[in-house]
Amino acid sequence: MTKDEIINYWLDSANTDLKAMNSLFKSGHYIWALFLGHLVIEKLLKAVYVKNSDANVPYIHNLTRIAEEARLELTEKQKDFLAEVTTFNIKSRYPDYKNRFYKKASKNFAEHYIKEIKEFRQWLLKKIKK
Repeated sequence: MTKDEIINYWLDSANTDLKAMNSLFKSGHYIWALFLGHLVIEKLLKAVYVKNSDANVPYIHNLTRIAEEARLELTEKQKDFLAEVTTFNIKSRYPDYKNRFYKKASKNFAEHYIKEIKEFRQWLLKKIKK
């Protein structure tokens, strides 16, 4: 596969997850919507990584690390955002975290982060298209 084909793979996969995230949020499945939000950002970061570095993406889920390895210059606010969204991957999977996360992941909490995920997604798409 060419670099462009790999980038398009990550973009297509992220778009599929974005649709599922929106659907899950609308149906009140906030934890799973946030989990998919994490995947949207992770896949777009991996597209940036392919564009800026190498076709062999790192097998990690830590969004801040992927962004650093993709050579993205992030503000402190963006780093904090990625650190929080990274926790959605863990907190939605493991029962001991999930129970606490259910209490935290209200509609307002999810709505706030989904809005930020969509904004960060747009920022990443601009980086990919440059």
